Amino acid sequence: MHRILVSDKLGAAGLDLLEAADDVDFEMRTDLSPDDLVGAIGEYDALIIRSGTTVTSDVLEAGTNLKVVGRAGVGIDNVDVEAATRQGVIVLNTPAANTIATAEHAMALMLAAARNLALAHTALTNGRWERSNYTGIELRGKTLGILGFGRIGRAVAERAQAFGMRIAAYDPFVSESVARDAGVELLDLDDLLATSDFFTLHMALTAETKHLMNDETLAKIKPGAVLVNAARGGLVDEQAVATALDNGNLRAFATDVYSSEPPPEDHPLVGHPAVTHTPHLGASTVEAQRDVAVQVVEQVLAALRDEPLASSINVASSGGTGAGSELLAPFIALAEKIGRLQLAMADGRIESVEVEVQSTHADDIIRPVAAGLLKGLLETVVDGRVNMVNAPLLAEQRGIKISRSVSVGNGDHQNMVSCRVRWATEDAGEADKERTVSGAIFGEGLPRIVRISSYTFEADPNGTVLLMLNNDVPGVIGEVGTVLGQHGVNIAEWRLGRNEERHEALSFINLDSVPTGDALTALRLLPAVTKALLVEL
Repeated sequence: MHRILVSDKLGAAGLDLLEAADDVDFEMRTDLSPDDLVGAIGEYDALIIRSGTTVTSDVLEAGTNLKVVGRAGVGIDNVDVEAATRQGVIVLNTPAANTIATAEHAMALMLAAARNLALAHTALTNGRWERSNYTGIELRGKTLGILGFGRIGRAVAERAQAFGMRIAAYDPFVSESVARDAGVELLDLDDLLATSDFFTLHMALTAETKHLMNDETLAKIKPGAVLVNAARGGLVDEQAVATALDNGNLRAFATDVYSSEPPPEDHPLVGHPAVTHTPHLGASTVEAQRDVAVQVVEQVLAALRDEPLASSINVASSGGTGAGSELLAPFIALAEKIGRLQLAMADGRIESVEVEVQSTHADDIIRPVAAGLLKGLLETVVDGRVNMVNAPLLAEQRGIKISRSVSVGNGDHQNMVSCRVRWATEDAGEADKERTVSGAIFGEGLPRIVRISSYTFEADPNGTVLLMLNNDVPGVIGEVGTVLGQHGVNIAEWRLGRNEERHEALSFINLDSVPTGDALTALRLLPAVTKALLVEL
C-alpha cells in the first residue's frame, strides 16, 4: 500500500479518487506545523499540498520514503525543487487545471479596471449616482502586452482577440512560429512596454522575474497604460506601482495577488482609488477546484505506480498522452538496460555519455529516455536512491558529460536508442576508450539489444546475462556449454555476433540461473575466451 499525506484542503473529487484507489492509504492532516510535518513525513510515500504547505529541504531530507510531492495548482514556489531533485523526489503540479479560470479572471480584472467597475459599484452601494465620474476606455483597438506566453498567456490572448485587441507578447522561451500561429507578435521587453495599452503578467516567479515591473520598467511604459497581475505578487514592486499610479504613468492596476498574502493594512496599494483588488481568486471556480484536485491525485498515483507523467517539474517527460507516448515506457526500459550494460563493460571511470534516439517521435522522448539510461548507468554505483529525477544531476555531479541527439531512424530499425560511452584509462588507445551499445523496439514494445561495438545480433535484455568475448575458432560453443552444464547452469538463449576482420566473436547468453564464481573462473580459463562477465538486467 502506498501511504499518502494530504496536508492542505483538497476538493472532494480528488478525495473520492483516493478513496477508490485500492493500493492507497491516505490521511488528510491540514493542521501540521512545519516541525510537525518534518516529524511525520517519514511515514509517507507521497505528499499532496496546495499553497498552505511549504516543502523545505528539511522536509525532503526527513521524507526517507517520499517519492513524490504533488502541488494542486500551478505555482511551486513553496517547494524546494532543487532539494527534491537531489533526493530523487518527483515534484508535480497541475498547470492545465487552472488555465481557463485564471485567464477568465485576468480578463475580468482588465475589464473592471478599464470601466472603473469597483469604484462605480462602491459609489452606488453608498447611495451615490455618479455616471460622469467613471468614464472608462474600450479594449477594442488597443494593444495588449502579455508578459509570459505559456498556457494562461495564450488563453488570455485568444479571449482578448475576441474583443478586437492587437496582441503582443514577451517571452524569451517562445519561438516565433508559436507566436505566429497564435496571431501574436513577439517583441522584446522594451518595445512591449513602449507600445502596449494594457499589460497582463503570466510568468513564474523566479530570481530573474522578481520585481520585473519596477521603477525602471514602469518608466518605459506607454503613459496611461493599465497593468493586470493574476500570476504572482512578487512579479511587481508594489511601491513602484503605487508611485506610477500617483504620477499618472499608470492609469490603473488590477491585481489578484500580493507579495505577502493577505497584504498588511498599511500596504501602499490597498484602498488606492486606481487599484482593483481580488483576494487570490484566479483559480477559484467550481470547475477549476474540481479539476485541480482530480489532476493532482491522478498524477501522484501515476508516479507511485511508475506510469507516464504529464506535468512533472523535475523529471523529463513526454507528457504521457502526446506524440510518441506509447513508445516512452518501452524506450525507457530499454535505455535502463543499455545503461547497465555500459557500466558493466566500461574499462575505466566513465567520462561522457552520448545518447541518440532514432524514431519519428524522437524529439518527444529523448530527454526521458536519456534520464532512464543514466539511471541504469548509476543505480548500482551510487549510494542512496537513484531514479529518473536525480540521475541527470548525479551524473553531472560526477563530472560525466551528457549529450543527446535525435534522428528519424534507419531502414533496419525505426525505433532505436544508441549510447556511446567514453571512459578514462591510461593504457588504452583511442579506439579502446569508448563503446557503443544500441537497442531497438520491435512490434508490441519488444526490446532487443542489436549492437555492441562492431558486433550485431538480436538479444533479449532481461535476466541474468553472460557476456563473453572469444577468439572465433571452432569448438567454443561446445566448451562453454560443457562448463556451464557441469556447474548446473542452463542456457536459455545464445546470441552471437562476429567480427571477421579481428577473428573475434561476442556472445550474449541468457541464463536460467546465476553461475557461481567457480563457473566463471572455469569459463575464463578456456583458451579461446578472452573476457567473460555477468550482468543482471
